[in-house]
Amino acid sequence: MDKKQIEELIQKGRAFMKPTLGDYPDYESDQELHKPQPPLVKASTYSTLISLPTDYSSLSITNDFLKVINTRQSHRVYTEEKISLLELSYLLWCSQGVKGIRGKSYATLRTVPCGGARHEFECYLAVQNVEDLKNGYYHYLPMEHKLELIQEEEDIKGFLGESLQGQLWANKSNVVFYYSVVPYRAEWRYGIYAHRIALVDAGHITENVYLSCTSIGLGSCAIGAVNGPLCDKKFQLDGEEEFIFYAHTVGTISPDDEQKEKDFYRFVKEQGL
Repeated sequence: MDKKQIEELIQKGRAFMKPTLGDYPDYESDQELHKPQPPLVKASTYSTLISLPTDYSSLSITNDFLKVINTRQSHRVYTEEKISLLELSYLLWCSQGVKGIRGKSYATLRTVPCGGARHEFECYLAVQNVEDLKNGYYHYLPMEHKLELIQEEEDIKGFLGESLQGQLWANKSNVVFYYSVVPYRAEWRYGIYAHRIALVDAGHITENVYLSCTSIGLGSCAIGAVNGPLCDKKFQLDGEEEFIFYAHTVGTISPDDEQKEKDFYRFVKEQGL
């Protein structure tokens, strides 16, 4: 790739980031055209459903908000101890939980904000070392606060490494959340303006994962480098109307591994940055 091509792609990326709302005054979205609204969530399609516990009173949750903010960081070194189903339930609730419905069925009100309350995301999970869950692949059903089992697989490490572009440290995580986007949920309301803000909304989800993990002593790390086609195939998505674009690891951590965490940024010192 030559310098000109690189510059063109950079400029294209910058243009995508710039707000364009109102630039096309004659444009009308499907909502404005009174076209049918898409479903608020993806329906369950698998037979094995797992109800998630919701009594979080037994969890040791740090209620010092400033401490949670100040100690939040990305963790890439995990101890491979098991986590409980209750802990996993807590993370899912904090990052995608449905608190109520706006109108009869206009929008979901969740634990994270989203433009127009469209919540155009679905959460899939690759699970290992979680108590009371078989290793394998799952889909979160936020309306029911349940998991549905897509496929059992005892050893998921090969998929983790390949799906996260060779980031093999993720093989020791307990769970990797894979987030898909269902574009039309946002396009129905915002149309040609939907896509930039959808990516902004995705950050709200992963920040809540970070904060909820920190509050119960787990580590996590958001990852943008995902192998989309591989993930789409694993979670049986069409790659057009729904596709994976983001991931987030979760794992058990130990203060004894602080130096190993720092070693990920050893290049800063070595290069004098």
